[in-house]
Amino acid sequence: MPIKVQSDLPAKAVIESENIFIMDETRAIKQDIRPLKIGILNLMPLKHETEIQLLRVLSNTPLQVDVTFVHVESHISKNTPASHLNQFYSTFSDIKDKKFDGFIITGAPIENMPFEEVGYWKELTDIMEWTKTHVTSTLHVCWGAQAGVYYHFGIDKVTLKEKKFGIYEHKVIHRKVPLMRGFDDVFLAPHSRHTEVPADKIRADERLTILAESDDAGVLVTIAEDGKQIFLMGHPEYDRMSLDMEYKRDIAKGMNIKVPYNYYKDDNPENKPLLTWRAHANALYTNWLNYYVYQVTPYDL
Repeated sequence: MPIKVQSDLPAKAVIESENIFIMDETRAIKQDIRPLKIGILNLMPLKHETEIQLLRVLSNTPLQVDVTFVHVESHISKNTPASHLNQFYSTFSDIKDKKFDGFIITGAPIENMPFEEVGYWKELTDIMEWTKTHVTSTLHVCWGAQAGVYYHFGIDKVTLKEKKFGIYEHKVIHRKVPLMRGFDDVFLAPHSRHTEVPADKIRADERLTILAESDDAGVLVTIAEDGKQIFLMGHPEYDRMSLDMEYKRDIAKGMNIKVPYNYYKDDNPENKPLLTWRAHANALYTNWLNYYVYQVTPYDL
């Protein structure tokens, strides 16, 4: 998929080095097609890494995608330079009068906080309410999924006894739902979180349908309103080394954390982890773009 981004976005060079087709604005404007307008509300502290991860998984269809990165105005990022945000990001104030074919709300490492205590909660709820009328399909990821289920359906997260951290096996529940097309009976996906939305609470709400879950890690994929809202409770977009960096960061801080489950060979952090979830992550994001965005969005937004 040709992905349209600003020509000097640092993530562009990384993606191009992986032989993924990234199209800059100069070339995109010469193509006589309407690209899909995809907004990404990036709540992660290391925004550059998240940009790369999401651009990678959005790159596997022939559709042209015009990506707009968005950051919240009510929080000052400590890990991303203001110059990067000013140059490559928009705010909600910038985009609130526009419409998007698809929108992604990322996770954030704040799941131990009650939602209402998050400094930008009011702004986030304004954005989530806005997506109901201005976006064809919204994909919520990890903490963003927990926040979305809480805001839209009133189901709160619960704290786990220990961090759910590693690569877990999941089973497909509803194979005929387009989002799960091409999936094997079981597949792997990363999780990294201290909280979860209980499966029984989700099942009790007839507006929500669980599409994939794990005996060990709980719910992974939940869908609502025929795909207008989709919730991913894990991190299918993670890189090979994402959990490795999180683990070694926490160890360096002196935190008591277990080795990521099913990640390193022989559970030895000195071994390079195998990449075992990329194909299904690509399938999931491709299915979302094709069946829940491209196939149903109006040509004239």
